[in-house]
Amino acid sequence: MNAPTIAPPDTALARCVGAGRTYGTGDRAVVAVYDATCSVGASDRVAIVGPSGSGKSTLLHLLAGLETPSAGTVTWPALGGHPRDGAHRVGLVFQAPSLIPSMTVLENVELPMLLGDTGPTEARQRARSALDLLDLDGLRGDLPQELSGGQAQRVVIARVLAARPRLILADEPTSQLDRHTADHVADVLVQVSDEIDAALVVATHDRAIGGRMTTVWPIHDGRLRPAATPSSMPQPTEGDPA
Repeated sequence: MNAPTIAPPDTALARCVGAGRTYGTGDRAVVAVYDATCSVGASDRVAIVGPSGSGKSTLLHLLAGLETPSAGTVTWPALGGHPRDGAHRVGLVFQAPSLIPSMTVLENVELPMLLGDTGPTEARQRARSALDLLDLDGLRGDLPQELSGGQAQRVVIARVLAARPRLILADEPTSQLDRHTADHVADVLVQVSDEIDAALVVATHDRAIGGRMTTVWPIHDGRLRPAATPSSMPQPTEGDPA
């Protein structure tokens, strides 16, 4: 096994060097991630795997620029700056619901593009295409409260894919889905990432989606372990999603 990928400094979409994240101070300090050094290059396919509480989501949030490292650095050389400073550089699929209740499914998917530099006609076409890919075309006019948890998660994924970011970061994107739907969503994530030439990093317990990545980054107790191949992903323990 090798160390997590380190792309050349000027080609990395996201790059951590000795990055750590600690919450609180003194006796109450909790270290979520220790001294992580890794990077994501163009077209990379990475699964971050580990048990609940291992630091997967925190590392993903560091790569996304949502968290500020307490130690070390996180940079985005090939993106030309911090993700929040440019529209659609990074697409995020969150575990928690993130749809706007007063907007329809189609409007929710269109919104990030309309807030950027995409015209309304193109935004609608791209939103419809993304919803169709995820078998959500019949729900375009529905409001979020009319959706199941799994349907809402797929709408969030459609919203990210429609915006065509250069780096897609997904936090347990199949955790609320049945096996058949999870497999389909995993296929779509990889397919669309290939089509738009985006890198894909997924934090997951799911061996099926992890197996579609080319590299696995195991993380335990906040420590990033040597990189592995998908075939070496651990079997799920009782209570973890399959």
